[in-house]
Amino acid sequence: MTRRVRRNHTPASKSKVPLKVIKGEKTLSELAQQFDVHYNQIKQKPEPTIDVKTLHAKIGELILENDFLETALTKAGLPSAKK
Repeated sequence: MTRRVRRNHTPASKSKVPLKVIKGEKTLSELAQQFDVHYNQIKQKPEPTIDVKTLHAKIGELILENDFLETALTKAGLPSAKK
């Protein structure tokens, strides 16, 4: 068994693959053969970024809503969920 020489792909060739994937003209397997890379290298996608400000805003909104509902339950004479 011969050992395969490690290849170095240029940034230009690296940027061609995602563009072809987005266009959807060929399947991932066909693109892997065309660019001589493994299927998993094309399939792997970066993790989505988390927008912390939006999450903090949603948490604040939910806390405010819970406090409002607890106050309304207390005024109505019903037992609240908080203990």
